[in-house]
Amino acid sequence: MDGAGSLTRSFLRSLRPQADLKAAAIGAVVLLREWLQEKREEKRAIAKEKSKAKAIVEREPPPRVVALVERYLPRRVGISMTVLLLVGSCSLGIVKGGHLQDFITAVNDARNALANSAGFRITSVVINGRKQLSQDEILAVGGVSGRSSLLFLDADGVRDKLKANPWIADATVLKLYPGQLLIEITERKAFALWQEGGRLSVIADDGAVLEPYVSRRFLSLPLVVGKGADTQARDFLALLARYPQVNSVTKAAIFVGERRWNLRLKDGLDIRLPEQDVGNALAALSKLDKDDKLFSRDIVAVDMRLPDRLVVQLSDDAAKAREEQFKDKKSKKKAGDSA
Repeated sequence: MDGAGSLTRSFLRSLRPQADLKAAAIGAVVLLREWLQEKREEKRAIAKEKSKAKAIVEREPPPRVVALVERYLPRRVGISMTVLLLVGSCSLGIVKGGHLQDFITAVNDARNALANSAGFRITSVVINGRKQLSQDEILAVGGVSGRSSLLFLDADGVRDKLKANPWIADATVLKLYPGQLLIEITERKAFALWQEGGRLSVIADDGAVLEPYVSRRFLSLPLVVGKGADTQARDFLALLARYPQVNSVTKAAIFVGERRWNLRLKDGLDIRLPEQDVGNALAALSKLDKDDKLFSRDIVAVDMRLPDRLVVQLSDDAAKAREEQFKDKKSKKKAGDSA
């Protein structure tokens, strides 16, 4: 038994150094792994600290105003400002390049095309009250074309454009959906022809120039001449119409010095009217022609500017005949005295 126990103890003693060596090896491996892990973590920490320090060095503290802006302005303001800057640059380029009207026209045409395709095309136009202007002229003045849509048509804008035309005193524009346009206008009436500075125009009774030229249908209108005659013609022609004896033979009324009127008769006779009491002068003139056939006399001018007398200027032939007659009378008188 002792032999067996001694054998067992000697066997265990022979195995113990091997077990201790294995345990030592395992412990060394564990220690090495932990040391390597610590080194990795130290390197990561050092790299992280370096990156933070680098970021702090590269990014200096912003100015106070910038910090306040970054703090209180809403997010995405930078994007909005960039978009606004781009839009402003495009707009400036369009304006500076002279393409603004073309751009507006293109936008209007695009939206009108969409509205027309949606069923808001102008299919009928009714215009009431026109006499001098044609339908095409009225639509052109109002800015209504074949591309216009009823949906985007500015009725007030069309009305303002129509009223800007001298022929149109007033206008009403109504949109009747889905596709009818109703326009009612009140036209001015052609009142007289006005000549000033060598130009002849058709005017209304308030002096507005309706046409800067004269077509044949207006040749029968009364003619007024001179600066300011356009605005004074209504009152004077109304006064002249009260004396048909004079009015029927008048070719033109001439406003002189923006103060008084002269009459040019159809046979070339000039009547110089006074500045005041024009009605009384016309009444006297009418009576002289009725009683003494004044307008049929061989005279070239009648001056009525002096209140107490009438000055008549004879024609050259009449003046010579009168002078010869006066000489004959004078010679006869001398012959009678000598006898």
